[in-house]
Amino acid sequence: MAERDARLRLPLGRPVPPLRAIALRFGLALLLVLLCWGVVWLERGGYRDGADGHLSALDALYYTTVTLSTTGYGDIVPVTDSARLVNALFVTPVRILFVVILVGTTIHALTERSRKEIRLARWRARMRDHVIVLGYGTKGRNAVRELRLKGTPADRILVVDRQPAATADAARDGYLSVTGDVTRSDTFGIALAERARTVVVAVDRDDTAILATLALRRLNSHATVVATAREVEHADLLRQSGADSVVVTSETSGRLLGLAAGSPASVEVVEDLVSFGTGLDLQDRPVRPEEVGRAPGTLDVPVLAVVREGRVLRFHEVSALQAGDRVLHVTGPVS
Repeated sequence: MAERDARLRLPLGRPVPPLRAIALRFGLALLLVLLCWGVVWLERGGYRDGADGHLSALDALYYTTVTLSTTGYGDIVPVTDSARLVNALFVTPVRILFVVILVGTTIHALTERSRKEIRLARWRARMRDHVIVLGYGTKGRNAVRELRLKGTPADRILVVDRQPAATADAARDGYLSVTGDVTRSDTFGIALAERARTVVVAVDRDDTAILATLALRRLNSHATVVATAREVEHADLLRQSGADSVVVTSETSGRLLGLAAGSPASVEVVEDLVSFGTGLDLQDRPVRPEEVGRAPGTLDVPVLAVVREGRVLRFHEVSALQAGDRVLHVTGPVS
């Protein structure tokens, strides 16, 4: 029931694979055994075996293993001052290190779990006004890329997807992620959707997008919700569900194809406008006090539209700018 049990992933660095970590610990423990065995064998004259009085190579290995494991049966003991000094200054520290290595995996796991819980607690305390991206497929990844190019910090982007492989990819890319059903309120609860500033609905199915938008709006009525739909007839349903803006992929693709048939260069300009960071860019900014009362065409930037009280007005529909308006204009590349 992976889809029902939502869980949060923190961004990953480059973790050491578990088998490799175990192999490294095992190799270090074996090295300590061999090193200690060699030292005991070199000092074999200072030990006495209770069985025959002599210490063979096998006896030295036996003594090393029972000593490092702290078993210590007492049948082989150091009898000279030099052997006892070696045990006090070398064998005993090695024994402690050996024990630490043996329990290191458990200690590491407990430490990592505690660190993760602390990081999760800190994240929950400070996360607000973040951007949630529903779906980490092609559309979601490109949306995240544009958000990053526009200056959104990586720690303010949270990806939600029902596929563990997708959220694992998002975590490896440096983003917080939640694995869970994007239509369920408990998934949005883990993602702290009630504190989100913007939500990008980039799932593959229109019905899922509609249900996700409805579930989101039950928790957050003030966030800006932008969604994508495959079919134009579903766009109205998405808007009725609470989406502020809907991009219809099939209709947009069809229009671009028709535009390219008559003017291929026009499509290149459109693609340039929607690709941030190179060539021409679209910028959205509030009207400045000195611009109030002026016509959009008199500004020092090419104005395409004016946003007034939530409505988008084409530049030719506005005779004079008002306080509180926002202008959407063309600018050069942002460095």
